[in-house]
Amino acid sequence: MVNRLRLTEKLVRDLMPDVDRAYQIFDTDVRGLSIRVMPSGERSFVLDYRFAGRQRRMTIGRWPEWSVTAVRERARELRRLIDAGTDPLDERGALREAPRFKDLIDRYLAEHASTLTPLSASDHKSFLSKLVAPHWGNKLVAEISPQDVASLLNLIAEGRARPSKAKPNNRARKLQGRKPTPVRANRIGEVLRKMFNLAIQWGWRTDNPAQGFKKRVETARERFLSHEEIARLADVLDAAKDQRAASIIRLCMLTGARVGEVRQARFEQFNLELGIWSKPAATTKQRKVHRVPISADVAAIVRQRSGSVPRGNPWLFPGDVPGQPVKEIRRFWIMVQREADLPGVRIHDLRHTFASLLVSGGASLEMIGKLLGHSQMQTTLRYAHLMDSPLRAGVDAVAGMVRPRPKLVHNADAEPKAKRA
Repeated sequence: MVNRLRLTEKLVRDLMPDVDRAYQIFDTDVRGLSIRVMPSGERSFVLDYRFAGRQRRMTIGRWPEWSVTAVRERARELRRLIDAGTDPLDERGALREAPRFKDLIDRYLAEHASTLTPLSASDHKSFLSKLVAPHWGNKLVAEISPQDVASLLNLIAEGRARPSKAKPNNRARKLQGRKPTPVRANRIGEVLRKMFNLAIQWGWRTDNPAQGFKKRVETARERFLSHEEIARLADVLDAAKDQRAASIIRLCMLTGARVGEVRQARFEQFNLELGIWSKPAATTKQRKVHRVPISADVAAIVRQRSGSVPRGNPWLFPGDVPGQPVKEIRRFWIMVQREADLPGVRIHDLRHTFASLLVSGGASLEMIGKLLGHSQMQTTLRYAHLMDSPLRAGVDAVAGMVRPRPKLVHNADAEPKAKRA
């Protein structure tokens, strides 16, 4: 005999398990809805129904995670689907097989990361796994909304607590305030927009929730080394034990190249007779071949490395792993910062310093952009204000040449007296 009662919270709570078997009590309000009590005492809400001549059973959820009121409303929704000709179990199966954001990450890295430089691909993999996947990993791609994108980017833009440099071994350092990271939020927003565009191409969703994400205002970092700081840096590099890492820093300073381009430099890229360094597209940020002139000092470093690197090794700076270039010089740079008294200076600031020295030498913005490999003039315009001083000096020089000489003014009081005499 089928037990039928109106399900209530009190009724469900007071049900006692049968140690020999599971049993059901059906609800009198919604046809097919029941509470199923297991010998262990676990209680689950179940919907029994017939579809296309087959008897079906669907578990909605467990009590008390699902209240009687909530499960009854869900059961009514499922009944409406059944009446409309949709089998809820088939729909659940399709939903279970639907791609989730972690699947989108895997396919994006597998199919799109190959078009990026190794460094960019590594960066994308890192921030997607550390900053995005923990929030969206199991979320269905089709369910992510513009509000989800905005909330995530707001969280990223707030930054995270930074360890205290004053007390590196103090666990309380984690209690420091957050450092805003608007640049990171903007970069991740651009990657998400690309990923969802690909998801549309793959038929995983029909729109792009990151299409109109709000870009944060970025304050360009403008840290240029002074002549005194450059001299201190040079002294520390000359005295360093690790001359392989020291030469990487020197090339960054002398060419304005990115540290990744220098680390992956090969001997075949340098034409010392013509004084040219041809960077392959695989190592440049713009994915284009970039040819730049090099100075005699750079050529001397290349020749010195040629004499110290084993014959047949193509890398200017071979790493500790056979067949690979040096991976990173972060620890070396930390030592250089300390010894040269350059707190807060990044290796990338050497690139900015290179550009500032070009400006002081009279180079045009167009020339600077070509030497740095900028694809857009807008990127080079960050150095435009550095040209104010030489321009002002030029204007003052012209003014000095055309300025009229001051006329001698006679004593106005003495002149009338002379006339009266």
